[in-house]
Amino acid sequence: MIEQLLQFAQNHPLLVGAFVALLVALIVMETMRGNHGVSVSEATRLVNREEGVFIDIRDSKEYKAGHIAGAVNVPSSQLASATTPLDKYKDRPVIIVCKHGQTAGPLVARLEKAGFKQAVKLKGGMGQWEADSLPVVTR
Repeated sequence: MIEQLLQFAQNHPLLVGAFVALLVALIVMETMRGNHGVSVSEATRLVNREEGVFIDIRDSKEYKAGHIAGAVNVPSSQLASATTPLDKYKDRPVIIVCKHGQTAGPLVARLEKAGFKQAVKLKGGMGQWEADSLPVVTR
């Protein structure tokens, strides 16, 4: 099998080169994201034991359709230019919640640069929260 793989690599250097380049790009992108987030159970522990706060960055329409109890809605559009709306939570664990856990990463990196020492994202976002059958509030 390894002989076939080596033979393929010799016969198709452009394909192998493209694959290696994409693999390296993927690894670099994932490491640049840095914070890979916390699980739902770890996020719940941060809120219950360390006075953490959920910050829901989805738009207000999605937030009203269902959100984590006690979550604060600060749409990502409001945080595009400044992190000022979150300054009062600077000394507490801040769990950033988005729809699927993909858009919160860059915001967490910005928060860390702004001095938020305990900023993390919720792995899987609201999608994971709901998949785990955890309660959501619709008011």
